[in-house]
Amino acid sequence: MTNPPNILYMHCHDAGRYIQPYGYGLKTPNLQSLATEGVLFRNAHCGNPTCSPSRACLLTGQAAHSAGMYGLAHRGWTLNDYNQTLINVLRGSGFHTVLCGQQHIANPPYAIPSDAGYSEVLNTKGTLDQPASAAEDFLEREMNAPFFLDVGFYAPHRTVEGSFPRSVSPTDDRYIMPPPTLPDTPETRRDFALYAASVQSMDHSMGRVLSAIDRNGYTDNTIIICTTDHGIAFPHMKCRLTDHGTGVMLIMRGPGGFTGGKVVDSLVSQIDLFPTVCELTSLKKPSWLQGHSVVPIVNGNYAEEREAIFAETNYHATEEPMRSVRTKRWKYIRCFAEKKTTILPNIDAGLSKVLLYDNGLAERTHSSQLLFDLFYDPQETHNLAMDPEHRNTLSQMSERLEEWMRETNDPLLNGGLPVTDRMLTVDTDAYAPSGCLDDEREKLPWSNWLRNNSPHFHLREHTPPATAKEKS
Repeated sequence: MTNPPNILYMHCHDAGRYIQPYGYGLKTPNLQSLATEGVLFRNAHCGNPTCSPSRACLLTGQAAHSAGMYGLAHRGWTLNDYNQTLINVLRGSGFHTVLCGQQHIANPPYAIPSDAGYSEVLNTKGTLDQPASAAEDFLEREMNAPFFLDVGFYAPHRTVEGSFPRSVSPTDDRYIMPPPTLPDTPETRRDFALYAASVQSMDHSMGRVLSAIDRNGYTDNTIIICTTDHGIAFPHMKCRLTDHGTGVMLIMRGPGGFTGGKVVDSLVSQIDLFPTVCELTSLKKPSWLQGHSVVPIVNGNYAEEREAIFAETNYHATEEPMRSVRTKRWKYIRCFAEKKTTILPNIDAGLSKVLLYDNGLAERTHSSQLLFDLFYDPQETHNLAMDPEHRNTLSQMSERLEEWMRETNDPLLNGGLPVTDRMLTVDTDAYAPSGCLDDEREKLPWSNWLRNNSPHFHLREHTPPATAKEKS
């Protein structure tokens, strides 16, 4: 019997699709090479655009609420059943399962990496690039079993202060374009230049791991899955159910047709990766899987294309329940949050947030239902939910979403989100995940830059900061 292929699952925080293979002006030559050698998925999406829930969807092949990961692992959330991870299934099938760097679905004391299925955890403490060094050392070993190597990089996640970790210097921010969700200002250009440097640092680290795969003879018998958890950590992106939040990079390379520089435009959800791995390794698909293997569409069988994908949010720093369904043409979002103005703590700190806050972000309102025509409105800015001409489309998309919610036993249909005695959250009226306001901006590393370079910078009157609290 032929040995099953090895698996390299390589991922990062908060990168969305803002890398070179998707046409953006960011230099990521290693990811570009991987795309030209493998398969690039142009329309891949996460199941939940927050960190732990997104990874839970990918690693269990289920919606976040089905898996039980309603919020962040370090804020008290856990999976319902850690036996249902891809890692544990592979471990039970003879794979040596190795964690190298970030994983974010098991946080002590409530769960530990071995619960999730890792048989070995490499030491990655030290520099930003340490996971790459540890992965290189592991790949030089003599292997006596197929491996599942999970390499997780912190960059380009924002730091607590709102900057970006990086090992390279940012480019001249006068000549960079910020994301289309933001105004083009000195603040947003500076913010995005720092992000770009972090992405370039991540690309360098990933390139080291990819070189180690090739150098040690694993190229032809290793499935490479390279992705991120969700959209980038800027206002209107991360934690949002527009494509700016759910859209993710996804590049795969390896046996089973994942070679040759193919580009796939079909809708793909990260919950499809678990059944894909099962097909490529000839493992029986567990009964709890809700996704579909992408092997058929990669090999040209477009009759297997998805008609729709679904996504959700529940808790990030605070509660903000939303659900969405997306087809090729339409996106429908339903917002269940009681608060109808911007929920600030679910937006990561940074220059762009300061700018928008000083220009009325907290007072901006949102509708309970959103409908977007993705063909004529790809930026999802023109809500058609109240347009009489689109009443039928609204009804069809709403019914489709409700059907999925019923099929997956969504708790929002039965009284609301669950709470636990260990979940840490902040009030929805707070400013930041910690509860502190950006009067703290005086302590931020770019405070002098703001004063010297930002025509928009000024101090506003603030209410006293809310504090983090335990909710029972």
